[in-house]
Amino acid sequence: MNQQSQHPAPGPRPPFSFPSPLYTIADTLGRPELSLIEVAEKLCAGGAKILQLRAKDLPSRDFLEISHKVKAICHRTGCVFIVNDRADIALAVEADGVHVGQEDLPLEAARKILGPQKIIGVSTHDPQQAQIAERDGADYIGFGPMYGTTTKATGYTARGREQLREIRAQVRLPIVAIGGITVERAAATLTAGADAVAMISELVLAQDTAAKVRETLDHLRIG
Repeated sequence: MNQQSQHPAPGPRPPFSFPSPLYTIADTLGRPELSLIEVAEKLCAGGAKILQLRAKDLPSRDFLEISHKVKAICHRTGCVFIVNDRADIALAVEADGVHVGQEDLPLEAARKILGPQKIIGVSTHDPQQAQIAERDGADYIGFGPMYGTTTKATGYTARGREQLREIRAQVRLPIVAIGGITVERAAATLTAGADAVAMISELVLAQDTAAKVRETLDHLRIG
C-alpha cells in the first residue's frame, strides 16, 4: 500500500498584492560609479518593501552573483525580491519572482521555469497587452511609460493618467505605474488607478537614497 507523502504540495498561492505603494528598482542607469549592491542596500535601508533588480547588460555570471547578494539584503530587511527578465536567475537564487517585458521571455515560459508559487509581473503598454497578461496568469502588471522618461527606451509614447484609468477599468490585477514618476506625480498616479508607483532615477540618483525612499513613503502614506 502506497503511503501518502508527509509533505503535501502547497495549495494555490493567494492573489498577489503589493506590500507597499512604492515599487523600487535597483538599476545603475549606466553610471559606472554606482553599484547595484550598494543601491539595493540603500533602497532597503530606506524602507523599500519590494525591489526589482535590473541589470540587462551584465553577463549572466555577474548577474547571478549580484542577485545572490541582493537577495540576501532583501531577505534580511523583509523586502520582496524580484529579478528583471531572467527567470533562470530568479530560479537559481530562489528570488520571490521575476518581471518580464513584452520582448522578454514569454509569461507562459517563465511560469514553467518558476512554478505556480512565484510572482510574475509583466510590463504592458496598452489595454490589449494588459488583458492578455491577466488571461495568461500574471500576478501583476507594470503599465507605462506614464510620463516622459529617459531611464529606459520603451518605444512607446507617454501613456498618461487617462490611459491608466482605462487599464484599471479593464483588469483586476494589481498595477504598478512606471516611467517619469516623481514624488510630486506619485499621489495623482495612485489616484488614477495604480496600486503602486515605480521610481528609479528619482531614488537612485538622490544625494541620499535611503532618505529619499523614506520621504517618498511618507508622502505616499499622507497622500
